[in-house]
Order: sequence, then structure tokens, then C-alpha cells
Amino acid sequence: MSEQVVLVDRDDKQLGLEEKIRAHELGLLHRAFSVFVFDDKKRLLLQQREQSKYHCGGLWTNTCCSHPRDGETVAEAARRRMLEEIGFTCDVHEVGSFIYRAHFTNGLIEHELDHVFVGRYSGQEIKPNPIEVQDYRWVSVSDLISSMLLTPQQYTPWLNLALQVVTTKWPEEVMNA
Repeated sequence: MSEQVVLVDRDDKQLGLEEKIRAHELGLLHRAFSVFVFDDKKRLLLQQREQSKYHCGGLWTNTCCSHPRDGETVAEAARRRMLEEIGFTCDVHEVGSFIYRAHFTNGLIEHELDHVFVGRYSGQEIKPNPIEVQDYRWVSVSDLISSMLLTPQQYTPWLNLALQVVTTKWPEEVMNA
């Protein structure tokens, strides 16, 4: 069975479902999420997307990102995909959302209403799924911002936008390292 995404309008009202790759071929607006997990040193857990992913393979991004299933809350989906991608889960809470559109060299178009979540790492074993994640690392927000300015081609196009939501809505938690 093919994976589907939830199509939405700009107010996040569900309009229907579409097969995931088809939605990306047509650039249809769909619901998504990005999770940012921080440790007690206020470092962010980044993942490097597996090279063969349908877009942005090999690029660094936030802890976890994906799409909720039909009938699944975005928070439920975030916890499910954390376990499936990075090998652990934790409590997460939403800090905001944004809409973006990005065109990729393979012809796919990412057009998402992205819900941004933050969570706290509490020492769980990190066991990345090799089908999803090529590598991972911990980084301070200030070092990440510097790196994204110097080498933006190493990062997914949504990372900077989602990070802006985190640092705007949750600044005291991540910027005072």
C-alpha cells in the first residue's frame, strides 16, 4: 500500500488525501511536522538524511521530520516517526507552524504546512534507522546557524525556517547555552 499525505488548505483544514510521491510531483500543499530535540546542554540533535531518500538525501536536518497519517494527530505522528527514524521518542510540544515551498533538482516540489515541535532528550539510546538516517550529531544552535550561513547546501531547505520558529517561540530554552 502506498503512503499517503493529508492535503490541507492554508488554515490546515483537511481537503483530502494523495499518494506521497504524487503530492510532491504536483507540489500540493500537505500537512507535515518537524521535531527538534534538545539535550540538557541545549544542543540540538540533527540527523543526516539517508542518501537514497526521495529528496534531500545526504542533507542535514532537524531530529525528525515527516507527515502524519489520515486520522492521526500531528503530535502522535511526531512521536511515532521519532521512534521509526531516530530510534527513541520523548514528549514533544508544538511551538508553531509555517508554510513553505521548495523545488528540487529531481523535479519534486515540497509544499508543506509544517508543524514545529520541540522535545527534551533524557538519555535514551539513539538507534537511527539506516533506511532513514545516514548519521546524526549534536550541535549548539549558534554553531548550527553559523554553519547554515557558510554552507547552506549541506542542509534541508526547511531547517532554517523551522529553526526560526523554535528560536522565536522558545528562545530562552535554546539560545542561552
